[in-house]
Amino acid sequence: MKRILNLTVTASLVIAFGVIAKAQSGGNVLIKNATVMTAAKGTLENTDILVTNGKIAKIGKNIAAPANAKVIDATGKYVSPGIIDAHSHSMLDAINEGSLAVTSMVRTRDVIDPKDVAIYRALAGGVTSALLLHGSANPIGGQSTTVKFKWGRPADEFPIEGAPPGIKFALGENVKRSNFTPQAGQTPRYPRTRMGTMEVLRDAFRRAKDYKQSLDDFKAGKTKVPPRRDLELEPLVEVLEGKRLVHCHGYRSDEHLNLMLLADEFGFRIATLQHALEAYKIAPEVAKRGTGASIFADSWSYKLEAYDSIPYNGYILWKNGVLVSINSDSDERMRRLNLDAAKMEKYGGVPEEEALKMITLNPAKQLGIDKRTGSIEQGKDGDILIWNVHPFSPYSHVEMTLIEGDVYFDRAKDIANREVLAKEREALEKLDMNKAPGAGGTPPRIPAERRIADRDEADRGDNR
Repeated sequence: MKRILNLTVTASLVIAFGVIAKAQSGGNVLIKNATVMTAAKGTLENTDILVTNGKIAKIGKNIAAPANAKVIDATGKYVSPGIIDAHSHSMLDAINEGSLAVTSMVRTRDVIDPKDVAIYRALAGGVTSALLLHGSANPIGGQSTTVKFKWGRPADEFPIEGAPPGIKFALGENVKRSNFTPQAGQTPRYPRTRMGTMEVLRDAFRRAKDYKQSLDDFKAGKTKVPPRRDLELEPLVEVLEGKRLVHCHGYRSDEHLNLMLLADEFGFRIATLQHALEAYKIAPEVAKRGTGASIFADSWSYKLEAYDSIPYNGYILWKNGVLVSINSDSDERMRRLNLDAAKMEKYGGVPEEEALKMITLNPAKQLGIDKRTGSIEQGKDGDILIWNVHPFSPYSHVEMTLIEGDVYFDRAKDIANREVLAKEREALEKLDMNKAPGAGGTPPRIPAERRIADRDEADRGDNR
C-alpha cells in the first residue's frame, strides 16, 4: 500500500511540476537589466541577455525584445551560468555493480529515471547539468552519463549530445571493502588491499592493450578474422585512445599519484581526481599532467582516509594551476553548491569569478562540454540562473532556472503550487487503495485467472 501511495504521489508531483517544463518559451527569452556574472568575462551591470532557439544570441544593454521572446525583468537581480555538478548519482535506479572488480561493461545510461524528484530539487538549487557516475565499489566501475536536468522530459532528452563518454574508477577503502564483512562461507572479492587494486588496474589495461592490438591488426589486414567482441575491454580501449574520460574516486594522495603514474605507463590521461581531499599534497604533479580535481569544499572526517582534508585544498590546487571543480556526490549538497563556491573565497581568497568557475565553467571543461555551457557567452546554450541576491550570499536563492532558454524551475510558480499539491496529497491519502485494510482500506483486486494460476503453481511446488 505504501508503494502504491508513493507511486501515486510521485506521479502527481511529475504532473504538477511538469507544468513548468511544458509552459516553455521555445528557447526564446530576453532577460533584462540584470547583474550578469558571466564566469568568463567578468561581471556586467544592468545587462540584457537574449536567448534565441536555446542559444545565447546577444549580451548587452537595451536589447529589443523579438516578438516571439518571453521577457523577464531581472532588475536588481543577479544572473549566472547554470551550475554543473561533476559528481552525481541522482536519477539512477542503480549505483554499484559490485560483483566484479572490473565492470566497465555496465552503463549508467541504462538506469536513468527521469521521474526522480531529486532532479527538480537540483533545479531549485540552480544545477542544470551533472555527471552521473557509477559507484565506487570497483577499481574500474561502469560508464558515466553527462546530462542536463530537463525535468518533465523523456529520459532520452537528458544526455548531452556530443559530450565525451566517461568511466568511473575508484581507489581506497570502498574498493578493498574495509567496512564490509563477508557473510559466513562467502569468499571475499579481490582486491582486498591497495596493492591489489593497482594490480587489477594494470592487468585490465594490459588486456585492453592486447585487445586493441588485435583490432588494429585486423583493420590493417594483418589478420583475417576479427577478434571476438569484448564489452569489458572496449571502453578501456577508448580510454587508451583518448576517446573516453576517466573520473577516479579517491582520497589519499599516494593512491591518486599511483594512478597517474599508471596512466603515464599506458599513455593516457586521468580527466579528474574525484574527491581528492589530499590533492594539495601533490598539486604540482596533478597540474603537470593536465588532470582536473573535483573536490568537496569542506566536507571531511566521515571516514579515516578523508581525515587529512583541509579547507584550503581548493585554493592550493587552483594556485598551482589545477583545473578545480566543486561537486556534491549528494542529492542534498547538490542544492547548495553556490555556497560551497563562496567558501573558496573565504579559505584562501580565490577571486570571485574563479570561485564561480569552480561550479560552472571548470566542471564543464572537465566533462568536455565547455563549448556548449558553463559560462554566459554568445553562442553557448542558454543555461542560466536568476538569483534574488548575489549567489555567494547565505540569503540567496534561485528564482528561475533556464536550460537552453526554457524555464525548468520557477520559484513563484513552485510556491503557488504548494497549496494545490498539499490538497492533492491529502485527497490521495484518503483513497481506499492507500488505507490499511484494518482502517477500512480495500486490498487490491487480484484477477480470478491469476489466483487460479498461483494456486496451480503452488500445487506443483514450483520455486522461482
